[in-house]
Amino acid sequence: MTKFTDLNLDPKVLKAIADAGYDTPTPIQAGAIPPALEGRDVLGIAQTGTGKTASFTLPMITMLAKGRARARMPRSLVLAPTRELAAQVAENFDTYTKHLKLTKALLIGGVSFKEQDALIDRGVDVLIATPGRLLDHFERGKLLLTGVQIMVVDEADRMLDMGFIPDIERIFSLTPFTRQTLFFSATMAPEIERITNTFLSGPAKIEVARAATTSENIAQGVVMFKASRKDREGTEKRKLLRSLIESEGDACKNAIIFCNRKVDVDVVAKSMKKYGLDAAPIHGDLDQSKRMETLDGFRDGTLRFLVASDVAARGLDIPDVTHVFNYDVPSHAEDYVHRIGRTGRAGKKGTTMMICVPRDEKNFADIERLVKMEIPRIDNPLGGGKQAENADATPAENTEEKPKRTRSRKPKGDAPKEAKADTPEKVETKESAQPEREKRSRGGRGRGRKDDGGGNSRIVGMGDHMPTFIAKSFEERSAG
Repeated sequence: MTKFTDLNLDPKVLKAIADAGYDTPTPIQAGAIPPALEGRDVLGIAQTGTGKTASFTLPMITMLAKGRARARMPRSLVLAPTRELAAQVAENFDTYTKHLKLTKALLIGGVSFKEQDALIDRGVDVLIATPGRLLDHFERGKLLLTGVQIMVVDEADRMLDMGFIPDIERIFSLTPFTRQTLFFSATMAPEIERITNTFLSGPAKIEVARAATTSENIAQGVVMFKASRKDREGTEKRKLLRSLIESEGDACKNAIIFCNRKVDVDVVAKSMKKYGLDAAPIHGDLDQSKRMETLDGFRDGTLRFLVASDVAARGLDIPDVTHVFNYDVPSHAEDYVHRIGRTGRAGKKGTTMMICVPRDEKNFADIERLVKMEIPRIDNPLGGGKQAENADATPAENTEEKPKRTRSRKPKGDAPKEAKADTPEKVETKESAQPEREKRSRGGRGRGRKDDGGGNSRIVGMGDHMPTFIAKSFEERSAG
């Protein structure tokens, strides 16, 4: 079995690895580190949770151990799709550079430009950034990329989903042609393959698992759910979610609940807290400080449930997540792989459950095709949507569509049916007694027209209860 000591890493890096409690590399690490240390481009394809981050941080640190950074010219660049993943990469560098004097800077949104500029001005060995913030610094003239020796693109398929590929291509054009490129992804979409063919030169391809496979350590399941009524779907889904959590009992030590929309993240988190479940939301609209505070609470165990949008589906390295609940079926099949990859990490067991409503069955079928397996069906612990309550619904959700009430236009004192022949004269007399102003307010459009005296005041489809003066106005118009 390969050990880290067999991989020709810097002795100080090996010491940091030992301090962290590791001695055996994962398959992606064992496959990617040797060619990276040789200076070759690397294309790494592996499912999430297999240690891709260390696959590039360890060889980078070893190669950067010699040399010195210059002001505004980082020696290496790591691009990550989200703030959380970028922050996690920075933590990895802190862990493995503890015995080396390497400097780093983290360029992400939610942090002041002034602080980041100060770090860049002093010179950094490692620059970790999201594409947008990196280009912001470049366009402000605070950063030069001509000194980049090693460039890493992490979670490339997520970059594609988030629309960052044009930014990535521009950043590639700003770095030296002679750079070394390390490219990592969990899935290999055609567009990603095009990028690798364009910007990587004869890369060593390491694929430790079939693209878009799920870990065998993860027990998967899905509840095929149909609400008792359309306007109660959200309420009943939240009750079903709570029932699934309760059915797991003490085995569910903590969990991440994924929603497709930010608004649902907030609603689900609020509902869970209302029912005594310790939950907090995390999504892109929250301040960076609040997002990091929530993540730290989840990592250290003070927060049991994390309700998240897909911003948290990538790169969260929390080893002891026991459960993942997909409140919504993800719109993109690849996101399912990343979501459930938050559990069952580092060889541990994990459990995932998903709620699928009828309109999501097409997306669910796409997921089963992608992972090439039939996801086991789970019985609804509630026995069906009709048992759900409306207790936690928001006012907007409790607004049910009520049947429209038809107000009778029948005037008081209408004559019995057999006396209807007299009705026209009575109505006409009453109508003529009204002032002209009141006639306008009642919509008398036939003003100034003469009665044709036809006597047939009934219009098909209008109903017998209709006042005759309205019928006469219709008749006059049709006659004209």
